[in-house]
This record gives sequence, C-alpha cells and structure tokens, in this order.
Amino acid sequence: MDEDRAVAALSALAHAQRLRVFRALVVAGPDGLVPSVLASRLEVARNTLSFHLKELAHAGLVDIEPQGRNLIYRARYDRMTGLLDYLTEHCCQGGTCEASAAAAHQVCEG
Repeated sequence: MDEDRAVAALSALAHAQRLRVFRALVVAGPDGLVPSVLASRLEVARNTLSFHLKELAHAGLVDIEPQGRNLIYRARYDRMTGLLDYLTEHCCQGGTCEASAAAAHQVCEG
C-alpha cells in the first residue's frame, strides 16, 4: 500500500460511525451485509449509512456487489491487511515482526 491509499483509508476510518460500519462488515465476513440489515444493527438512519458506505468504498475499504435489487457490502480484507502492513512496516526498526496472538502485541526479532 502506498502513502496516498493509507491516508485515504485512515481518513475514512477516522470517523466513529464509519469505523463501526467497517467493523460490522469485517465481522460479517465474506457474505457481507445489505444496507438495511447494517442500518438496523448499528441503529443508524439509512441515508447516513449510505454516506458512510460511499466514503468507505471510495477509500477502497469495502466492495459493493449488486445482487438482484440489493447491494451487498463487504469489507476488503486485502486492503485492511495492506493498511496494517503499511502501519507496521518499520515497527521493529528493520527487523521482522512476529504477531503474538496470546499477548496481542508485536514481538520484534533483531
């Protein structure tokens, strides 16, 4: 991921409601969600949700798939991973970083 895409993704996620929307789509997994279900789960107005989904899509964090009369929104895990990789690229001062699930933090090897 380049700097411009990282900035766009971080900017899109820097809003509490958009972050909630993105997290809900991540939890939904590859099946994604339709806006009506998402709006209900998050207790947000559909027009507000539509604006936030558009911003997330513009940042490349979600995909939209037409399915009949509905639109299915899915988190883009490749972009999420790319953003995380970009943010942790130099976390260990040039060494490799190994995720520790048990400790839920980065362990650096020199």
